[in-house]
Amino acid sequence: MKQYKHLWLAALAMVAFTVYADDKPYREFGDVKVFYSAFNSSFIQPEIASNYNIVRGKDKGLLNIAVLRGDKPGGTTALVKGSVSNIFAQQQILEFFEVREGDTVYYLAPFRIDNEDYLTFKIEVIPDPNQPPLSLTFQKTLYQDK
Repeated sequence: MKQYKHLWLAALAMVAFTVYADDKPYREFGDVKVFYSAFNSSFIQPEIASNYNIVRGKDKGLLNIAVLRGDKPGGTTALVKGSVSNIFAQQQILEFFEVREGDTVYYLAPFRIDNEDYLTFKIEVIPDPNQPPLSLTFQKTLYQDK
């Protein structure tokens, strides 16, 4: 169980790197907040990556999505899907997998990156199957780990 906390802490640390003065690492949709961060997979320690079958590499990125409803800590389950594309309109479909650590739930999706890759992420989150999807788009430049 201890290794899970390390992955969650690493993912939260990546959120800190993605925040700019006028940008938040989440989008609000009523009482639902969708947190997001994209980072190089080499930031995850090898033993943690192995536990989750995450392939680390200088050209591998990870997208982290967490969905929080109201004041409920730890997140909630949701259907998450999306894509990422570069400036040449080369698109990758993101394949998310769910990670549970006690009461905490979040979703990770691996993707390929080139060096200094300016990426556009388009994400749909469905925390309630009886409601329309929540859509968010954000952009991030990622660099290959040397």
